[in-house]
Amino acid sequence: MIIAREKKKENIAEYILYMWQIEHIIRVLNLDIEKIYQNIIIKFDQPDSVKNEMKSWYLGLISMMKEENKTEKGHLQILQNTINDLYNFHLQMLNSDNEQNYVDTYNLSKPGIDDLVLKSNQTVQNEIEACFNGLYGLLMFRMQNKTISPETAGAMNHISRLIALLSKRYKQFENGEIEI
Repeated sequence: MIIAREKKKENIAEYILYMWQIEHIIRVLNLDIEKIYQNIIIKFDQPDSVKNEMKSWYLGLISMMKEENKTEKGHLQILQNTINDLYNFHLQMLNSDNEQNYVDTYNLSKPGIDDLVLKSNQTVQNEIEACFNGLYGLLMFRMQNKTISPETAGAMNHISRLIALLSKRYKQFENGEIEI
């Protein structure tokens, strides 16, 4: 909750990836709030009032996962909506006369994105979701100390740069610092 709140303010892409990790952890711990409390919440050096707030936050996520039938796989609708918002912003950036750097970054990442979309077997709704799936998969590979091919590493480097730039420009737009 504490980390998610900060990430959402500072970097929307990191927030999404973090929340996907939280969904995964909740599943690994069998949607059991006591296991979550013992394995996660209790380790935070926070007063009991904050720990209770964290417990409520996790209970809310568990409830949403159950209501949305996401207890075994998939992502919460609130996160999908955020990705859809980023996708719409991405389209605006591609059509903006002032965002040539973004367009160039996108063009470098396009072959990797197309590959991710193809590998998804039509389970992704848009290119930005495909990018997040690829980045999350890369994160999981790294956590498991698995290696990836140099070609995949290069493609993911381009995609990572695109999502970082998208996230940065999205924050600037949300803060009223730029217009698209």
